[in-house]
Amino acid sequence: MTSVALKTATGTDAGSVELDGDMFGIQPNVPVMHQVVTAQLAHRRAGTQSTKTRAEVSGGGKKPFKQKGTGNARQGSTRAPHFSGGGVALGPKPRKYSQKTPKKMIKLALRSALSDRANEGKVVVIDGWGFDAPSTKSAAAALHALGLTKSVLIVHGREDITTVKSFRNLPSVQLIEVSELNAYDVLCNETIVFTKDNLPGEAVFAESSAKPTKAAAKKAPKTATAADDAAVTQAGAEETGETEQS
Repeated sequence: MTSVALKTATGTDAGSVELDGDMFGIQPNVPVMHQVVTAQLAHRRAGTQSTKTRAEVSGGGKKPFKQKGTGNARQGSTRAPHFSGGGVALGPKPRKYSQKTPKKMIKLALRSALSDRANEGKVVVIDGWGFDAPSTKSAAAALHALGLTKSVLIVHGREDITTVKSFRNLPSVQLIEVSELNAYDVLCNETIVFTKDNLPGEAVFAESSAKPTKAAAKKAPKTATAADDAAVTQAGAEETGETEQS
C-alpha cells in the first residue's frame, strides 16, 4: 500500500494515510487506458456532419446537352459529383462514434490512472476544506498552502456545494464528483486532491484522533449494554437464592 501524508487546508500535516492497493497500487495498464480514453473521446463527438449526394442537391433535372454530336463526354445531369455545385461522393453523414467498452476495462483504466498518479506522488489527501461559506479567496489560499498551482483535479461529494462554489471560478481547477471519476480526467490533470471522506477504496488513517476503520469496527468485541448487565445480575441473584435454599 502507498502511504501519503494527510494534510489540512492550511498545508500542515494531520497524520498519514495508507491508500488502497487495489486502487492506487497496481501496475498501470497503458493499452487499456489508451483504449478507454479513445472510446470516451469518441463518445463526445457530435457526429452531426452531413453532405448532400447528387440525389439531394437541387437542380440538374435536365440533360445538359444532347447525347451525340458535340464531341464532349456524355452527361446526364449537372449535379454529378464532378460538376461544380454537384453532390458529394462518399461524403460524411450523421452517425454515432460511440464504442462499446466493457465495464471491467473502464474500472481497470481508472485504477491504472490513479496508480500512475500515486506512483508520481501526485495524489493529495486532505482532512477537509472547512469552508463555512463559499469563498474563492479561501479556496485559492488553500491551494497555495498545499503547493498546488496548476492543473488540479478536486474530487468532491454530491452534497458538498460549498466546495464546488469556492473552487469553480479558479481557472486551474477542475471539479468532479467522486461517482463520476474517470481515467480521462485523472490523466488530464497533474494533481488529484481527495478529501478523507471521498477517498476511494479501503484507506487506513494513522492520526491521534482517528476513528476506527470499518474493518476494525467489525473485529472489535461487542460492548455489554445496560440490559445485559441487568440480566447477568438477576441470574446471579437467582443462583444465590437456589444455593441458600439447598
